[in-house]
Amino acid sequence: MEDLIYTMVLSDGTIIENLRKNGDNYISASKLTADMFDGKLSEVTVKTSEDEMVMENMDLVQITEMNGEYWFVLRQFSATELAMAKMSSNIDFLAMMQDVEL
Repeated sequence: MEDLIYTMVLSDGTIIENLRKNGDNYISASKLTADMFDGKLSEVTVKTSEDEMVMENMDLVQITEMNGEYWFVLRQFSATELAMAKMSSNIDFLAMMQDVEL
């Protein structure tokens, strides 16, 4: 495991502090739930004492409780997933405007 301590700032300003990292997993001693991330991952800033990285369009893959710690993984949506979501949204909007059931 890395020795760095991470701080994560979600898009609504929620701060999750004192995170460790093991591979792609962030580890928190504080209780975390999926609800805490819901709708707050459009922009995520991850900070250490050495670096700061801003990531956009993130998705919560999982949260797992292990030995009183909460391990979670985030991933970035691919360009294809974002394009499909936009196209689906456009189709839904057009159907609504034409009063068509899909």
